[in-house]
Amino acid sequence: MASENKYSFNKLQKRIRRDAGKAIQDFGMIEDGDHIMVCLSGGKDSYTLLDTLLYLQKVAPVRFSLVAVNLDQKQPGFPEHVLPGYLEKLGVDYNIVEEDTYSIVKDKIPEGKTTCSLCSRLRRGILYRTAKELKATKIALGHHRDDMIETLFLNMFHGGKLKSMPPKLASDNGEHVVIRPLAYAREKDIEQYSEAMEFPIIPCNLCGSQENLQRKQIKQMLNGWDKQFPGRIESLFTAMQNVVPSHLADSNLFDFKAVTADGVADENGDKAFDTESFTSNFETEESPVFASNIPIKHLA
Repeated sequence: MASENKYSFNKLQKRIRRDAGKAIQDFGMIEDGDHIMVCLSGGKDSYTLLDTLLYLQKVAPVRFSLVAVNLDQKQPGFPEHVLPGYLEKLGVDYNIVEEDTYSIVKDKIPEGKTTCSLCSRLRRGILYRTAKELKATKIALGHHRDDMIETLFLNMFHGGKLKSMPPKLASDNGEHVVIRPLAYAREKDIEQYSEAMEFPIIPCNLCGSQENLQRKQIKQMLNGWDKQFPGRIESLFTAMQNVVPSHLADSNLFDFKAVTADGVADENGDKAFDTESFTSNFETEESPVFASNIPIKHLA
């Protein structure tokens, strides 16, 4: 590796590790004595997640253990040897769970329809069960910053909700804590890192299911913004951490009926008759600090 390329790689690696460490600290993702189940799909995100957690395991001020778990859903063409070989080479404790959800999904979903929804529910239940069997205290997923922003727009455009993927949450059955240590990491950084590390990527199209068209459209929209308006994506993510319920319209979050003119000036109040003025206030690589004023469960 040439010195210039090596410098660029080291900078990229440090940025991803720093982003993960900050997210873990900001959201209290990992505690001393945790046994973390890392969900490994064979894609760029989960490989980067495992690699980053292995590094943090060595340098973090708290002690925690890791177990990598892959769900072999018996999709035709799935290369069963890839992940065991990779994990054994790393010396990582792992568990391959074999469940033929592929046949169930193909039986229940009509030909030509997307299988992702049912497949996801089945996979989630199996992973929760596995976490319980392994006595895992946390379940780590590889979702990153761009996944969270895409989900925000998907919910706004198609679900009528201001809701995204939270960095940390309690599982559906209330028995587990799910964490997303890559919540601050950019997808383009993860892509570059995965290529540089030459992770043995397993394609995600083995089941032949139709691609999630709605998410694809959102991704195209955001990528277009990122190219045309540098900094917009960073500003969007910062907005997810600066929620002001009094300036939205959800009466469950803010008691609008109780609003009165009490004669006390509020510098954060609405400038009702002013023309809106916005300035770029997103964080840079050199200063990746994100404020969080209001903790909303499904934002960040």
